[in-house]
Amino acid sequence: MEKDRCKNMVDKMKCGTLPAAANESRAKAVLLVDDEPDILELLEMTLLKMGLIVDKAACVREALTKLSAHHYDLCLTDMRMPDGDGLEVVKYITQKNLDVPVAVITAHGNMENAITVLKAGAFDYLAKPLSLEQLRTLVKSALSLPQPGPSGDKLLLGGAPAMQKVRDLIERVARSQAPVHISGESGSGKELAARLIVQSGARCDRAMIAVNCGAIPENLMESEFFGYKKGAFTGADKDRDGFFQAANGGTLFLDEVADLPLVMQVKLLRVIQEKRVRKVGATTEEPVDVRLISATHNDLACRVKLGLFRQDLYYRLNVIPIQMPSLRELREDIAQIARQILERLRAGAPARFSEEALRSLQRYDFPGNVRELENIIERALALCSDGLIAVQDLHLSPVERAQSDAGEVSDKYPLPDYLDRVEKEALLEALQQTHFNRTAAAKLLGLTFRTMRYRMERLGIKSPAGTDDAD
Repeated sequence: MEKDRCKNMVDKMKCGTLPAAANESRAKAVLLVDDEPDILELLEMTLLKMGLIVDKAACVREALTKLSAHHYDLCLTDMRMPDGDGLEVVKYITQKNLDVPVAVITAHGNMENAITVLKAGAFDYLAKPLSLEQLRTLVKSALSLPQPGPSGDKLLLGGAPAMQKVRDLIERVARSQAPVHISGESGSGKELAARLIVQSGARCDRAMIAVNCGAIPENLMESEFFGYKKGAFTGADKDRDGFFQAANGGTLFLDEVADLPLVMQVKLLRVIQEKRVRKVGATTEEPVDVRLISATHNDLACRVKLGLFRQDLYYRLNVIPIQMPSLRELREDIAQIARQILERLRAGAPARFSEEALRSLQRYDFPGNVRELENIIERALALCSDGLIAVQDLHLSPVERAQSDAGEVSDKYPLPDYLDRVEKEALLEALQQTHFNRTAAAKLLGLTFRTMRYRMERLGIKSPAGTDDAD
């Protein structure tokens, strides 16, 4: 039983047989909420050995009273108590806007409770049986959270309500360890949003490992994600860590997570639930402390309905969803965004847009979003005369539509222009994935190099300086 195990651990700590963590230079206060005296004593002794000030509450009512009267740097609460549950404590802290990260102790295997408290605003959760190592890691992460305030959100350009909503979400979720799923069209800034979450959170000084799930061969996925032991398979001449070990203590960003095969989805789900991984060829598991952020341009809920993505994994990853707006939804900001991109790309050389060029950009649909806008501006900067970017330097599709009082005009007419936009988006996406290596992009698209070059020229797509490859 958990109660007996905790009593034995308390006895060992009293005898000094369990390792103590190093004291913090400045004591911080933690509120512990639990109705089990033995668990409460174990938690208290662990935190006291970390040099923290500890206050205790035996029920929800007592916890809320103490939270209203005192400031704490962390609250750690059990889920089940005689007069309520830990969710009430989480909601109280959230509703009162208290700057107190709160973590919840949940029953082993009860991921539904864990997801519920994370959605309600909890910093993190601990599963029973309690691991002192995981407890110390959680406490250190919570106490190292940066103070609330402006972060690096200036990198997300635009003041439209849709973008402001994203910035507000990023600021809130950065102070949590909850899994975040970022959705949005290609080129809308999903990875940038993930990096801003990390930069504003407790793991800002730890590794962020970004993985393109669609770029890993299926037969290598397990060894790439979990690592392998020497001799596990032909060619495994030494032990090797995987993505989870490399991100231990930090963040693992799973880009295009919808591309994971079902077999790998099962294994990923187990790691999320157990917080442990087993290397290929190993007989034991090792603990990992990783925050997961995932992203995809696909509709994951739709893929669940089609049987292409596991529903249980979807719920684990989609605890806090963030939808990145397309550039079409930010039309009022396009001129500002374009100027800021131009300021970055011009590298000190004089350059500006003509008013007609800016109006043309504001009418354009941007199927490739901000990524396409950057490509257009980079090309126009190279083509313009005397630093003035005119409409003809932009090489936009002839059809540029905008919102009107009567509604939105169909984007599928005339058909040749629509097909050109679709083709251009596909080419730009492949080129971005291959860092503008035209040979690799052509292979990805199933084209010959000459066909690829011809279509790029026809659609006005130019490679950035220094990236051209010869046929």
